[in-house]
Amino acid sequence: MQQVRAKKSLGQHFLIDLDVAGRIAATIDDYKHLPVLEVGPGMGVLTQFLLQNGHNLKVVELDGESVEYLNANFPALAGRIIEQDFLKLDLTAACGEGKMVVIGNYPYNISSQILFHVLDYKDQVVCCSGMFQREVAQRIAAGPGSKTYGILSVLLQAWYDIEYLFTVDEHVFNPPPKVKSGVIRLVRNDVTELGCDERLFKSVVKTSFGQRRKTLRNSLRGMIPPAALPTVDEQYSELFKRRPEQLGVSDFVELTNIIKNIQKQGE
Repeated sequence: MQQVRAKKSLGQHFLIDLDVAGRIAATIDDYKHLPVLEVGPGMGVLTQFLLQNGHNLKVVELDGESVEYLNANFPALAGRIIEQDFLKLDLTAACGEGKMVVIGNYPYNISSQILFHVLDYKDQVVCCSGMFQREVAQRIAAGPGSKTYGILSVLLQAWYDIEYLFTVDEHVFNPPPKVKSGVIRLVRNDVTELGCDERLFKSVVKTSFGQRRKTLRNSLRGMIPPAALPTVDEQYSELFKRRPEQLGVSDFVELTNIIKNIQKQGE
């Protein structure tokens, strides 16, 4: 069967380097006892190594041409190809209620959305590994104080230990992307409760980085009742004088609880 045509609308850049594919597959070698879901297998360059390594594998692929190719070339995937948009996929229905692993050479145009979808299943997805645009991979793994540290960094690091593994050059893809790629691995940490209102935590993080050049007092002003600003200045001035990239996850948890208490007092 002929090769699958890469579709720009799906952000497809097919990995063609077997060595790189093998290295990515090896990032989840410690999880052969768990079901694995590969996102966007394309023509199966990563898929073949996951199968060879003995994983209990399912794949989710939106592109009908790729699904046809996989059915023709990977008989081991019979009944294991989910032809659907990963962003709309119920991971529990796809892989059961137990723990699972997600891996892929992720489409760069929706990579952040993919991670937010994984985050919705954080109590099931114990490891998420694979390849992203290098800039995104670096942002996810960045720590406080880094220029690339941002919303994704905080929201993911609250629940996962993240490791940047290696960089991948453009020439190992067909067609080659205009950017380098990075492989990272997210491993679920021991946190079960953040110790704050999780919905407010997300809002505080997103609002803070929405105006990252401002101090927290200014960027979060809309979340603080005007009458409470003197209290902020008197009791929490050192924290609110900082900028978001200076705060770690625990600092944002503290900040969320402060804002929650201030909002309650203003009711």
